This record gives sequence, structure tokens and C-alpha cells, in this order.
Amino acid sequence: MKKTVMVTGGTGYLGGWVVKLLLDAGYTVRMTVRDRNREDKYAPLLSLSAAAPGELKIYEADLLQAGSFDEAAAGADAVIHVASPFTLRFKDPQKELIEPAVNGTRNVLMAANHSKTVQKIILTSSVAAILGDNADMQAAGRTEITEDQFNETSSSEHQPYSYSKVQAEKTAWDICKNQDQWKLIVMNPAFIMGPAVTPLSNSGSLQFMRDMLSGRYRLGAPALEFGYVDVRDVARAHLLGLASEKAEGRFILSERVMSMWQLAEMIKAAYPGRFKLPLMRSPKFMLYLVGWAFGLSPKYVKRNIGYSINLNNSKSIRDLGLHYTPIETAIRDMVDQLMRLKLV
Repeated sequence: MKKTVMVTGGTGYLGGWVVKLLLDAGYTVRMTVRDRNREDKYAPLLSLSAAAPGELKIYEADLLQAGSFDEAAAGADAVIHVASPFTLRFKDPQKELIEPAVNGTRNVLMAANHSKTVQKIILTSSVAAILGDNADMQAAGRTEITEDQFNETSSSEHQPYSYSKVQAEKTAWDICKNQDQWKLIVMNPAFIMGPAVTPLSNSGSLQFMRDMLSGRYRLGAPALEFGYVDVRDVARAHLLGLASEKAEGRFILSERVMSMWQLAEMIKAAYPGRFKLPLMRSPKFMLYLVGWAFGLSPKYVKRNIGYSINLNNSKSIRDLGLHYTPIETAIRDMVDQLMRLKLV
């Protein structure tokens, strides 16, 4: 008997891949959208559904409206909650990031409670809920970052996106503790790269890559390290967590850590002379002067530039059985798609 899974954020960058893989695996997918009349947002997924063994059903729901997910959750076996704002450009972090992330998580999980049928919830969090500033690893006297940590240095004023992920995930764990109907598994991906299923996706990942290719960082790439992971691997991790009987807790998802300069060099090697890539590594003192143009506060520069991090992904390999795609493949597929769609 096919299982029924409610998915939020299915029209997004990661969510599109989650829906595709669920359909390919034969699940019945109840995908929530803010406006059912905007069929252009989910038409590519309807096309995928027509050729897949699974079935796609569209429900209307709003992250900020309590009770709006109840219909989609009623009778579902599981919930995959992907929907949460990921934007690197915002004016009011409280309204644009924190409230949608926290209240959306609460509303989705309460819908699972009301359903009486949901047995498992897979929540998309972020490695940003584990590590705030890169300096935090050294400050804690650690040689690596593992799932037993929570980001304690971000706030609504400093690293508000990271703070939104911390607060949303803590909200989920608090709700989880007060019920015994469903099990919660949390995915904590690093910076997600790779091609999109839906070309209308406005993910911060895609915008970051477009900025990188179009010359925004032409005068220099900062010594800023991130973990990177293929979007398709992150989607696969969600399905592996859904199917696993032994998967527990949180999972760091990262193929490797590298600096923005190393990323630029990787692109340069694959597309020599094609893009306006960084010409040099930006010295830290320079970022104190011009960081504001890239949305980098002096505090962010001080606590992140020049610090190395080490993300331990062994739990995802051991307990989920996840096999990571080389990040070179993710980058190449992502850039090829952006060129094909004439977005760079």
C-alpha cells in the first residue's frame, strides 16, 4: 500500500527534488502551496507526476495561518516540512525570516498532531542551527562540528537567518517532546548546490551562484568557508530518513568544506575564461571596509573570515546510508542549467 506524505515547500529549490524523488518511489504526495491558482509555480511537478508511479495532490496552506495545514495532514502517514525562507536579502529579519520559520514549523507540526495518523516528521533545518559563526568551533575548543551542538551565538541582529533556523528547530523539538504520536528526524544541510527541478525557484543558493558567475565578487573572494552539499543528496537524505527504522535525531549533510575562493577556482577549472570570477582572495582588512556592500557586518567579518571549520558527516553515512555526490558534479550541473536557462 502506497504511503501518503504531506510536503511543504515543494515548489522550492530543495522541495522540488524531495517531491520528485517521492513520486519516483511511488508515494502519494500531498504538496501544500500558498496559492493553488498559481499553477505556473507547480506545473513542472505535475508533469513529473504524470510520468511517475506516485501521485501528486495539491493543497492550499499558509505557513502563518494556524490550522491551514490540517486538511493536507489528515490521513497522511508522514510529513516532510521543507518550507522556510532562505534569502540572503531582506529588510526586516523578524517578519521575513524568524516569524515565518518558527510559526510555520509550529503550524505544520500541530497539523500533524491533529491528524492522529502522522507517524514520522522529517524537518529540514540547517547546519546553521548547529554552527553560528565559524569562530564558534575554535572558541568551543572543538576540532569538528557534530550533531550534539546548537548554535548559541546568532540573534535577530547578528546572523538572523541562522537564528531563524535555530528557533524553528528548537520549536520542533519542544513540540515533539509533548506528544507520542510521531517521531521527529531533522536534516541539517550545509550550503546546498546543484540544479533546480522548478526553474522559477528563487532560492538563495541559486542567487549566490548567479552573483558568483556575474562578477559580484570579481575584485576578490573572502576567506570564508562553508560546507557544501548536492541538493539531490539532501533530498535523498529526507527519503532515507523517512524509510529508515533506526534513524534518530539530527543529521549534518555536507560533502566537503571549502572557501569561496576554492569554489571559484573549481568553477574556473570547469569553465576556463567563461565567467567574471574572483581575481584574488580578499584580505580580511579589506572586508572591514567594503563588507557592507555584500551585507557583511563588521562582527560577521571578525567572527567568520579566516576561520576554518570541519563538519562531521559520518552519522549521515552510517545511519542513513547516504552516498555523497562530489560537489564538482553539483556545481557543474548547476552552472550548466543556469546557462541553459540564460540566467547567467
